[in-house]
Amino acid sequence: MARIGVAATAAFGADVLERLAERHDIAFLLTRPDRPAGRGRKTTPPPAKVVADQLGIRVLQPDRPADADLDAETIVLVAYGALIPRELLERHHWLNVHPSLLPRWRGAAPVERAIMAGDEETGVTVIRLAEELDAGPIGAQEAFAIHPDDDAGAVYARAAELAPELLGAATSFAPQEGEATYAEKIGPADRELDWSRPAKELHDRIRALSPHIGARGEVEGRRVIVWRSRVDGDRLELLEVQPEGGKRMSYDAWLRGLRS
Repeated sequence: MARIGVAATAAFGADVLERLAERHDIAFLLTRPDRPAGRGRKTTPPPAKVVADQLGIRVLQPDRPADADLDAETIVLVAYGALIPRELLERHHWLNVHPSLLPRWRGAAPVERAIMAGDEETGVTVIRLAEELDAGPIGAQEAFAIHPDDDAGAVYARAAELAPELLGAATSFAPQEGEATYAEKIGPADRELDWSRPAKELHDRIRALSPHIGARGEVEGRRVIVWRSRVDGDRLELLEVQPEGGKRMSYDAWLRGLRS
């Protein structure tokens, strides 16, 4: 697997792309088109494109994957964000890097859903891509612990570290076994903090959405994003927040600002 293509869009895909480029000749990056982002709705490149540009890798951004000239036999797909049509599945050897222990947490937000569910373990699975979502046969899989204060960023980083070795180990494939669970895309309701819930559940939601999305709630009568917390017995302690229109800061500093 010396010369490969990569299909990636999100930050996790960008991280894996950078690691693969250390070992392989990357023929191209297939990624999603630039999109408006942020409050100013400025057109912004996907994270994977930013990495590819830095590494001098050819970037393909078609509206439909079938419109691209994919000149590699093997293509590694990781956090690409669109379905690959059957005609392309049949034309190339597609390997998918998925940050969960498939068949648990198929879908768009496997790390976030695992942490929200209180899972103590997750992992990385390499599958042969199939038409059904994340249902292809498994070529390699490795588990690792989710520590009590790991946020999604830490788990994604650990998964990206494992990806290159697992891709190299994926030489034979077997069907997935066990009942599948699904990791739905994070929506607005998933971000809301219900302070009546147990401290651990709230902490799990906060760390599942950090550092890339953010959990939201009302604190001291103000709407804030909560980025970091910890559990002390049955009590939730907030560590880092971001007021509306403001910057991230320690919770203590924010409280001092309110009371000054």
